[in-house]
Amino acid sequence: MPIDKIVQETVTEVENVDYWVNYLTELGETYLPKVAAAILTLVIGWWLISRINRWFKKILIKREVEISLIPFLCSLVNALLKVLLLVTVASMVGIATTSFIAILGTASLAVGLALQGSLSNFAGGVIILLFKPFKVGDLIESDGIMGVVQSITVLNTILATPADNTAILPNGQVANNKVLNYTKENNRRVDLTIGIGYDEDIDKAKAVLLEAMKKVPKVLESPAPFVGIIGFGDSSVDLAVRPYAKSGEYWDVYFAANEAIKKTLDDNNIEIPYPHQVEIRK
Repeated sequence: MPIDKIVQETVTEVENVDYWVNYLTELGETYLPKVAAAILTLVIGWWLISRINRWFKKILIKREVEISLIPFLCSLVNALLKVLLLVTVASMVGIATTSFIAILGTASLAVGLALQGSLSNFAGGVIILLFKPFKVGDLIESDGIMGVVQSITVLNTILATPADNTAILPNGQVANNKVLNYTKENNRRVDLTIGIGYDEDIDKAKAVLLEAMKKVPKVLESPAPFVGIIGFGDSSVDLAVRPYAKSGEYWDVYFAANEAIKKTLDDNNIEIPYPHQVEIRK
């Protein structure tokens, strides 16, 4: 082989080596700082997420969130933060994340539409378990259904009704509707309305009824029972009788108070008006 050709090939090889050295050097200068920053961000971010997750768990425990809900919420927050961290790190090294985010958003929308009812109930369950408008054992009324709360899951609230039936209410419905909690407070007022004849002595009726309420077992002395005129019917003067009871003793007082009212009015010859049937003879 001619010497000049050997020299030319050697020069070409040296130039190729120089090219690749220069190329790799430029590549390293361009991307090594980004890769180093991305790795540092990943390490620090991963550490911060673990700290945030522990802090979030302590907050949930402090707020006495339902124990079965805590692991799920912590896992959800942990997953969301890690996905956000990975997307941030990928964008730092020059990886296009727009398409990935678009695909993720589309998939989330599709899943959300498919599970709309279940997600609504789940969100309602999370709200109920976090803010605790009622708890197991409370007597509540929602959407016209009254009952004692037997259990609260992430999807449903289960009530035992006064008729010993089981009512299963979707949490989405409960969270978005009005809820009456009859046992949230320690005391509960018993609302009774009693009619007496227009010819009766109102002061006497009020006095004997008030005295009768004070003698009913489990009626509270404070707040004191109250008796007053609440309205006028077609054939009666309507009296509001308002004793108070402990929330858990409401029905005991309710039935005992009704019985005491009837006996007291009978003993004092105070008439309770009622429809009379008159036989007409030809």
